[in-house]
Amino acid sequence: MQILALETSTDFGTCALWQDGQILTASCPPGRSHSETLIPLVQQLLAEAGSSFAALDALAFGMGPGAFTGLRVACGIAQGMAVALDRPVLPVGSLETMAWEAGGQQVLALLDARMGEVYAATFRCGSADVEVLGALCLASPAELHLPPADQPWLAVGNALAAYPELLARCAGWECLPGILPHARSVAHLAAQALARGEGLDPALAAPRYLRDKVARTVAERLANGGKV
Repeated sequence: MQILALETSTDFGTCALWQDGQILTASCPPGRSHSETLIPLVQQLLAEAGSSFAALDALAFGMGPGAFTGLRVACGIAQGMAVALDRPVLPVGSLETMAWEAGGQQVLALLDARMGEVYAATFRCGSADVEVLGALCLASPAELHLPPADQPWLAVGNALAAYPELLARCAGWECLPGILPHARSVAHLAAQALARGEGLDPALAAPRYLRDKVARTVAERLANGGKV
């Protein structure tokens, strides 16, 4: 089974090829847009693996939450390839991939949503898959509801580095700020989903948005001490 996975929900863009449990990965060059670099990177990855587009069984992508433009890039490219190849699509949550990347049993995934907010969710990681324990949410670092402090959680994600207040609130747990969504985890979770028969018609695939706007109004910026 071969699955091509794309993850561009943050500035750190990656792609991965799953080949019967073996995973080969590549990262987008920094400082350039994912829309410019992702397809050439995929072509290079397939060539290195001795594979081809025709050999793929499915296309997977990080569906978010995350950067609006990045989510559309991964989704659009995966859909386009899936339509051309007549293959199913497997959307995988970005926070779920962070939980799998972390490797802990109980994981609190915290992704910087910009605009002074955080995407967050809690997960339980098993031997092969990730279980969502609480609803995905968008909140400020101060208002974010955290799991019970007396339980052993692993807090991960760049929101810990972006918001010192949030890091302080998680001080009782092990914290890994460097964990980000990665295509290798998209590939792994997509392979489990495909084995369960969860592949989608490409027309049904869509990014997961938790926010309906990408910038504050002038009034909102001023109300928070910002400048016009």
